[in-house]
Amino acid sequence: MNFIVGAFKPPCIVSISFADGRTRKQVPLKKENGHTVMVPLFQSQENIVGEVLIEPIHGKKLEHTGVKIELLGQIELYFDRGNFYDFTSLVRELDVPGELYEKKTYPFEFSTVEMPYESYNGVNVRLRYILKVTISRNYVSNIVEHQDFVVQNYTPLPSINNSIKMEVGIEDCLHIEFEYNKSKYHLKDVILGKIYFLLVRIKIKNMELEIRRRESTGSGPNTYVETETLAKFELMDGGPVRGESIPVRLFLSPYELTPTYRNINNKFSVKYYLNLVLVDEEDRRYFKQQEITVYRLET
Repeated sequence: MNFIVGAFKPPCIVSISFADGRTRKQVPLKKENGHTVMVPLFQSQENIVGEVLIEPIHGKKLEHTGVKIELLGQIELYFDRGNFYDFTSLVRELDVPGELYEKKTYPFEFSTVEMPYESYNGVNVRLRYILKVTISRNYVSNIVEHQDFVVQNYTPLPSINNSIKMEVGIEDCLHIEFEYNKSKYHLKDVILGKIYFLLVRIKIKNMELEIRRRESTGSGPNTYVETETLAKFELMDGGPVRGESIPVRLFLSPYELTPTYRNINNKFSVKYYLNLVLVDEEDRRYFKQQEITVYRLET
């Protein structure tokens, strides 16, 4: 029985390390099994440098037909789980066919890597970056080892950032104007605004501002849209009167937002909306939704 178990053990230990792993910032990454691990953080155009260590078990020889490392950027749609779309694929050959008797270290380097999209773990999609080492073998399965890392990209302050002005109206019953100070917000920003009541002939019980994230994946008949309410902020409790104005001040930093992603590799988009909700005394809901752009500002 022990012999059978032993037959399925990998004949070597493979580990992948980054040259600046001790000094580089680490960020949490949620794995498929639900566990969270800390992995290195990179941005586009950086060098990814490190080494691969292969150590045969108990001095047994390891026959192989070549060793390679790949840097992969992949998108996986959950309705097509297991199929990865590679938008970045780089490879370095580490060793020619041969035999290993003792541990061996292989340095690797990928220079100024183009990583245009950010890592993302969504409801129906994930975008990931991995280093993948493959030890190819004849007659038996290849030995494969992965190492995840995360990519985040920064955006400069927008040169144009217009305010948002909108109206909500129900003929002869309600007329509200609201104004937000800008239309583009960074992840740690504050939404400032004002709501003006120009006509109030229905009894309003309360008013809320919601932040909503809308993730759309796929295309055509295979389009899936998932909307999450990330934050609810009560602006007013009780009835407003004509001429009254209500200030809005909503901090974004407590919420787990990502930047806005538009049509990433023709596979998915992530958009954010401010949703103003009014509830009258008969629990009827009136709302007005406005898209905002969210971006990552270098701190």
